[in-house]
Amino acid sequence: MKKIINKFNRRFVKLCLLLLVSTSFLSACNESEQPADLQEIVKRGTLRVGTLFGPNTYYIGAQGPKGFEFELAQKYADSIGVQLEIVPSYTLKELFPKIDNGEVDILAAGLSVTPERLKNYRFSPSYTEISQKLVFKQGKPWPRNLKDLDGKLQVSAHSSHAENLQQLKQDYPGLIWTETDEFDSDELLLEVLDERIDFTIADSNSLAINRRYYPEISVGFTIQEPKPIAWVLSKKGDDSLFSSLIEFFGEVHHDGTLLTLNEKYYGHIKKFDYVDTRTFIRAIDSKLPKYKELFQRYGSDMDWRFLAAISYQESHWEPRARSFTGVRGMMMLTLPTAKQMGVTSRIDAEQSIRGGAKYFQKLINRIPARIKNPDRRWFALAAYNVGWGHMEDARVITQQLGGDPDRWVDVKEYLPLLKQRKYYKNTKYGYARGDEPVRYVENIRGYYDTLVFIDEKQQSTIVPSEQ
Repeated sequence: MKKIINKFNRRFVKLCLLLLVSTSFLSACNESEQPADLQEIVKRGTLRVGTLFGPNTYYIGAQGPKGFEFELAQKYADSIGVQLEIVPSYTLKELFPKIDNGEVDILAAGLSVTPERLKNYRFSPSYTEISQKLVFKQGKPWPRNLKDLDGKLQVSAHSSHAENLQQLKQDYPGLIWTETDEFDSDELLLEVLDERIDFTIADSNSLAINRRYYPEISVGFTIQEPKPIAWVLSKKGDDSLFSSLIEFFGEVHHDGTLLTLNEKYYGHIKKFDYVDTRTFIRAIDSKLPKYKELFQRYGSDMDWRFLAAISYQESHWEPRARSFTGVRGMMMLTLPTAKQMGVTSRIDAEQSIRGGAKYFQKLINRIPARIKNPDRRWFALAAYNVGWGHMEDARVITQQLGGDPDRWVDVKEYLPLLKQRKYYKNTKYGYARGDEPVRYVENIRGYYDTLVFIDEKQQSTIVPSEQ
């Protein structure tokens, strides 16, 4: 693990130096109007950040603004002591002029570092890498390389996908595609599903999220290997803002902030199960309506959809579900837990949901107050599955091995060690199948994301959109 981190750190430093030299050269070549420098931003008291609407970047959730790029930008604004002002766009065509004309200070929109973009813009140090995937609809002929593309390929104009295709055309002269300003890359996935186009290209991180909502999206092949993602700055002006970003990204790499954000948005979507996702979406239509009111009633202290996701993981919303371990019902309660929660019949759906919600809240309350959400929620989920005692053992092991026992992203790496005698022999509660709560948490997070998406989509159809 240390070798991997050291390798990444070397690459990170090299990239910073390369970007500093190249962008300093570019800025010297242009004497036009200067953008705001760091001192002006601090004096203004506001950092203006351009981004795109989307699940990976910026969107308005039930509790306010969300998105990986939004949260990262908020942390940078906090680090320099200013307010964050988000200036969102719907398309790349709208986005880039905002940095050109000085309307924003930075573009934080999951943008790839490409040769063409480097000619015109500065890039911050990279904070992640993504690959590009060729996408088609499940059930259609599976394209395994560019020569198999028999149909309409469409990508967003001004995108890294379009730039990559231009480069590939040198080796594949017969490659044909169209570019559109009307749809972004997420919307083009829906065009594929509606069979208005045959293929499109999607970034790996966006695809991982969208397949949870649209399982018929299939991946043909990787059309471009992982490339760096970074924030965009104007190539004009001094180096103060850029230098500040080098320091900021160095800190968030070092202190675990980036790791925590990645865990929050992508930690549960590493694997995709087509059959399981399809089955869950069908169950939302066929089974959930019968129990929705109960989840809403007893999930008042949490998002009812989260309680429903726990129940689906436990029983697939089957009131009479039974496990070989003896747990039963919608929330799969043990007999002792059911008695503690006042449940007299575990196969009574209402009693089980009420008891499960009460027990989960009890676990939440046992977690030290210093641990905040979402880690607090993930710890409680894992404890619901494996027991609080084993969770405490895992946190002790995490601390002994140099991890942070208050961060789920660290503890989930060490939980599986509870299966190894070398580790569990020195714990208070002994052996446990520690890999199971890790999968358990990831599954529920996936179900929850899908349920939230479908529920909000259904709610949006109830209220007529304004014209």
